[in-house]
Amino acid sequence: MEELVGLREGSSGNPMTLRELWSPCPRIRRGIRDGLGWLKQKLFREGEDWHLLMTLGVLMALISYAMNFAIGRVVRGSGLPELKTILSGVILEDYLDIKNFGAKVVGLTCTLACGSTIFLGKVGPFVHLSVMISAYLSRVRTKAVKESENRRKQKEMLVAGAAVGVATVFAAPFSGVLFSIEVLASRYSVWDYWRCFFAATCGAFMFRLLAVFNSEQETITSLFKTSFRVDVPFDLPEIFFFVVLGAICGILSCAYLFCQRTFLIFIRTNCFTSKLLATSKPLYASLVALILASITYPPGVGRFLASRLSMKEHLDSLFDNNSWALITRNSTPPWPAEPDSQNLWFEWYHPRFTIFGTLAFFLVMKFWMIILATTIPMPAGYFMPKFIYGAAIGRLLGEALSVAFPKGIIAGGVTYPIIPGGYALAGAAAFSGAATHTISTAILAFELTGQIVHALPVLMAVLTANAIAQSCQPSFYEGTIIAKKLPFLPRIQGRKLSSHGVIVEHFMNCAIIMLAKDMTLEDVAKVVTSTNVAEYPLMESTESQMLVGIVQRAQLVQALQAEPSSWPPERQRCLQDILADGCPVEPVTLQLSPETSLHQAHNLFELMNLRSLFVISRGRAVGFVSWVELKKAISNLTNPPAPK
Repeated sequence: MEELVGLREGSSGNPMTLRELWSPCPRIRRGIRDGLGWLKQKLFREGEDWHLLMTLGVLMALISYAMNFAIGRVVRGSGLPELKTILSGVILEDYLDIKNFGAKVVGLTCTLACGSTIFLGKVGPFVHLSVMISAYLSRVRTKAVKESENRRKQKEMLVAGAAVGVATVFAAPFSGVLFSIEVLASRYSVWDYWRCFFAATCGAFMFRLLAVFNSEQETITSLFKTSFRVDVPFDLPEIFFFVVLGAICGILSCAYLFCQRTFLIFIRTNCFTSKLLATSKPLYASLVALILASITYPPGVGRFLASRLSMKEHLDSLFDNNSWALITRNSTPPWPAEPDSQNLWFEWYHPRFTIFGTLAFFLVMKFWMIILATTIPMPAGYFMPKFIYGAAIGRLLGEALSVAFPKGIIAGGVTYPIIPGGYALAGAAAFSGAATHTISTAILAFELTGQIVHALPVLMAVLTANAIAQSCQPSFYEGTIIAKKLPFLPRIQGRKLSSHGVIVEHFMNCAIIMLAKDMTLEDVAKVVTSTNVAEYPLMESTESQMLVGIVQRAQLVQALQAEPSSWPPERQRCLQDILADGCPVEPVTLQLSPETSLHQAHNLFELMNLRSLFVISRGRAVGFVSWVELKKAISNLTNPPAPK
C-alpha cells in the first residue's frame, strides 16, 4: 500500500500519494490521464464503432493511393474465394493474421509493377488487405473494452472491410458495397448496410482527395473520364445490339469460366506442375511471366496487343467515343515512339491488321493469357483483366456497327452517329458481371466514368449476360473454391418443383455416435478414442435414448484425463459423475426434423453459418446433417444418379 503524504492543493480532502507528489507535472499528467480515460469511454461505448469504420476507410485509401503512386513512379491469389469461405462460417487459420499484411502489400506491388505484361489487377488482394485491417481493428476494440470475443461483431467488421476494399480501388462506394454483397454474402444483414456505406464512402472520398492534394486533379472527379454524347447517347434500335452484346459476353464468359476452372484443376492435379508449385513456386511464376513477357514484347507480337498501354490506359482508349474504323478509312496514323496520351487509340491500329484485326487478335490472345496468369502463385486481382476484356468485346462490336451504319441508325427521320465507347462500357460491365455473377458491375461502370447516360442499355446487357452465365457455369470465385477444394456450401441450382419434395430423411447420415449418462467411463473412453467427431449427442439413458444435450469432445477428453487411472469395482464411475463434476452440457437449440425439406435445411445452414445439425424425431436423435450430406443432396438434384 502506498504511503499517503498530503492533500491535493485546492481539493476538498482527497489524499495524494508519494509517487504523485514527486512525479513531474502532476496536474498535466492527471489531466492527460483523465482525458484519455474520457476518450476511451466515449469511443468504446457498447455498440459504437463508427470511428473504427472511418479509420478503416481512411487507412485503405492511403494504402491504395500510395500503391498507385509507387507504381506510377517506377500471400498469393486473389483472396476473395477464401473470404467467401470464412463468411460462410469456416475458420481458415492465419488467413486474417495481420502478420501477413506486409507480405501481401509487397507481393501486390510487384504484381502491379509488371503492368500489362502479366495483366493482373488489385481488387481481390486489396479486399483481403482491407479485411485483415478490419479484423485487427476488431481485436483492438475487444482488448480495449476487455470483453470476450464476439463472433457477430467480427463478422460485421469483415463485411465492412470487404466493401471498403472494392470502394477504395475504384473510388466507387455504391458499387463497392453492392459488389461485396453479391460476391461474398449468401445472406446479408440490413444492419451492415449503412455501416458498409459509411466506411466505403470514407475510403472512396479519401482516395480521390489524395489525387487533388497531389495536383493530379483539380477537384474530385471520376476515375475514367469519358465524353459521351449526352442529349441522345444512343438510338432506340441500338437497344437490340446492346442485348446481343450481353448475349455474346455471356457465352464467352461461360467458355472462359469453364476453361479457367478446368486449367486450374489440371495445374493442381498434374504430377509435374503440382510438384513444381509445391517445391519451386518462384520457378513456376518466373516461367509463366517469361512466356507472357515474350508475347507482350512491344516490338514483337505485343505490337498487336497494345501492350505499351497500362491497364488504366487500356480503358481510357477503349472508352473513346470516336470510331477508329471511320477515322482510319482515309488516313493512316503513325505509330509513335511513345504512347501519345491524347491519342492512345494509335496503339490499337496497324496498317495491315486494321482496327478489327488488332481487337480480334487481342481477344483471342488475352483469353488464354489471362487464364494462364491466374495460376501464378502471387497476390493478384482478376476482376480488372475481365473488365478490360469485356470492354474490348464491346469495342469490337461498336466499331463493326459504326462501319455498317456510318451515319447512324435512322430512327424517326433523325440519325445520330454510333458511339463505340458506349458499347465498350456495356461490354466491360456485362463480361465482368457474367464472370462474377454480379449485377453491380453496371453501377461500377457508371461510377468509374461519371456518366449514367447509358444506364438502360448497360443494365440490359449485364442482365442478359448474367442470365446465360448463371444458368451454365459457377462464378469465377465459386469455380476457384471448387478447384482449391475449399469448404463451401453451394447454392441449390434446381428450380423444379420436384426439388421441394426432397426432405432430410432422404439424405441424412444415420450413423450417429451417441453417449448416455449411464455409460461407464471405460465405455466413454472407447468411444472418444475410436472417433474424431467434434461433439456427441447426450441421451438421458441407454434405455430411453431421449436427447438432453450436446457434449463437446475437447471438454470431454479434458474431463476424462483429470480422472484417476483406475477405480475399485464398487466405485465404478459413469458419465453422469463427470458431468456433475463440471463437464458442461450444451442445450440443443437448433435441430432438424426428418420431414424438413432440403430448401429449409439449406436456408437454415446459410442463415446461421452452421456446419452440422442433429435430426430429432420424437425426442430421439436419429441422425445428423452436415455440409457433406447437403452437398451430396444438391449434387443429386443437378446430376441425378443413374438408376441401379
